[in-house]
Amino acid sequence: MNLINYTFKSEPFDVTTKNVICGVVGSGNLEILVSELDNSERSKFIINTPVSGFDHIWEAVIQEFVNRYAVGGLQFEINDMGATPAVVSLRLSQAINILEGEAHE
Repeated sequence: MNLINYTFKSEPFDVTTKNVICGVVGSGNLEILVSELDNSERSKFIINTPVSGFDHIWEAVIQEFVNRYAVGGLQFEINDMGATPAVVSLRLSQAINILEGEAHE
């Protein structure tokens, strides 16, 4: 397994519920586990993937996500099974939508 770690500066996420599971680990898909991080001005991404050599693609997709959303104080653990960048972006956005939806229940 290839383990990739990124930390990005970000505005704090302002929803109190900060734990969610999104997606499934399966061929061509991925699972995202979101949990709280002590530092509310940073976001952390831990990627477990069987594919190597695409670290620059992961960084670009995650940077674009961090630019779109205030995710400070959140840790994203991504368990990948060969998902395309579009699926990664979709699942990350879906995790934020789930967190925001739980806050309004």
